[in-house]
Amino acid sequence: MSKRRRGSRTAPRRPHAVHHQRFEHLVDRAVAGIPAPFRAALDEVALVIADEPTPDQLRENGLRPDETLYGLYEGVPRSEYGADWSPFPNRILIFRLPLEEDFPDPDDIADEVRITILHELAHHLGIEDEDRLEELGID
Repeated sequence: MSKRRRGSRTAPRRPHAVHHQRFEHLVDRAVAGIPAPFRAALDEVALVIADEPTPDQLRENGLRPDETLYGLYEGVPRSEYGADWSPFPNRILIFRLPLEEDFPDPDDIADEVRITILHELAHHLGIEDEDRLEELGID
């Protein structure tokens, strides 16, 4: 049986698809700007763009339903013994809608995406101390 392409070949691209591509580009630029030794640690982590955190993710992180997250690290930090034996892959989630809503200026959102990715990568590297994160300029 031959495979058919779904949808019209002549239909214009959906506007939200272009919007998603812009955000993906911001994430790509942020990752490219991370210094090499730290960027290499991203090979151990899935970087996922999600629209927004789930109610469970908010609750598990002590947030009310009217609060939100820009990013979230889920996994076993590299600094913990046996981190490479984790039954689930480590991942960094970047939440597009809260970032776009809170940072409408293109320069501001680009900075915040970079800060969010660095913050979550720091958690993967075992840096949990908020003072240390602030000292590194990623909180």
